[in-house]
Amino acid sequence: MTTHRASNAANWLREKLTEQSDYEEITLGASSQIQLQYLKSVTNSNLVFQYVVVPSYEMADVEAYEAYIATFPGTGKADDLQKLIEGILEGYTLVSIGPNSYLFNSVKVESSGVGEAINEAIVQGPRDAFSENIEMNLNLIRRRYQTSELKVETMTLGSLSRTAIAIVYDQERVDSSVLQQVKDRLKRVKIDILQSAGELEKYISPHRFRIFPNMVVTERPDRVVLNLTEGKVAILMDTTGFAIIAPAVFTDFFSAMDDKIQIPLVSQFLKLIRYVGLFITLTLPGLYVTFASYNPEILKSQLVLLIAGSRAAVPYPSFMEVFFMLLMMEFLTEASLRLPKAIGPTATTVGGLILGQAATQAGLVSNIMIILVSAVAISNFVIPLSMMGYTIRVIKYIIVLTAMLFGIVGILISVVGIIMYLSDVRSFGKPYFRLTLWESKEKVGHQHGKS
Repeated sequence: MTTHRASNAANWLREKLTEQSDYEEITLGASSQIQLQYLKSVTNSNLVFQYVVVPSYEMADVEAYEAYIATFPGTGKADDLQKLIEGILEGYTLVSIGPNSYLFNSVKVESSGVGEAINEAIVQGPRDAFSENIEMNLNLIRRRYQTSELKVETMTLGSLSRTAIAIVYDQERVDSSVLQQVKDRLKRVKIDILQSAGELEKYISPHRFRIFPNMVVTERPDRVVLNLTEGKVAILMDTTGFAIIAPAVFTDFFSAMDDKIQIPLVSQFLKLIRYVGLFITLTLPGLYVTFASYNPEILKSQLVLLIAGSRAAVPYPSFMEVFFMLLMMEFLTEASLRLPKAIGPTATTVGGLILGQAATQAGLVSNIMIILVSAVAISNFVIPLSMMGYTIRVIKYIIVLTAMLFGIVGILISVVGIIMYLSDVRSFGKPYFRLTLWESKEKVGHQHGKS
């Protein structure tokens, strides 16, 4: 923008924003050579008063004041009208001094601060979680990862929201092909409004129709740091308290941060418990349908008689009983999430108890079915990351459907099909169904030293 255009920047901005109710314009100095223009809703007025208004009265020389504003950290010259309007909408203040215009960084940041992790609880270890401020989130990571190899690249997404995005990685450990894929996919995102990390994860995923998550969305800084040491890429996003980790493997969704703190034997036992819970929540409803209606000869006669006696008063087939109770459990789970916190746990607990007792007394479901649904729900909740938990909640209906059609053979077909599907899935070009993507450099060096 030429000097002539720079002198008209204030008039141009006034025409753009004069009808905005939060638009503010202030004239400073005895000669009225200094003009301030900003939006009160997104600008920190205290910063403007302390570092822009007060110095204008303390410095009698306009040239000295202009030199002060031009060299103030975070201030840039308004040399482009598009950057000018974007800066004002973000929270910058336009400081016009004679023929020159400057954008003073006075952005108001409203965030909840560093809170405690809610969705990924931990027994021991750090409890802090990401906030809605991307600068604060970068601080949480750099405090734990103090090396010059940690690189941060920024960009903006959303033509209307102008959401800040930060790509964080370790230059020494990152896979260059993965990093390039992450950058390319982010550049291809064309959207008006971007408000959540889960939404961004959906846009940068190459598979439109997928059931398993191939990126980790986490609220824990320590999980991000751990994955950075493994050569992965973290994507931070302003206005949300979550980060995206790419790529991911299947086992990432069954690992809790407590596993790094516990005694190795205890840690392996906890992981085994989670995989047992995964098997139970996936197959138990289908096995009930199979043993109750199709293949009772597999069980001992006492168990068969027990199931048959429990279902004596139930007037419809076993698969309808299973679908009915699983759906009721889904309704209770969703209600516990959506109801206000003050009444949510009480309403769902009382509703579940009354529903289960009344259903068995009325003969709509069997007593064994109540136990089975409770075991399925509890087993699903042992999965540390909710992304995989939602996936498992959907897949178990597929297994029940195949069990209804083909009995025990249907369950085997479903399990084998899921394993084959997972074996073919790739996350940013890396195999999804394996234990880990990379070994740390310390482990590799140790192995070479032993050899």
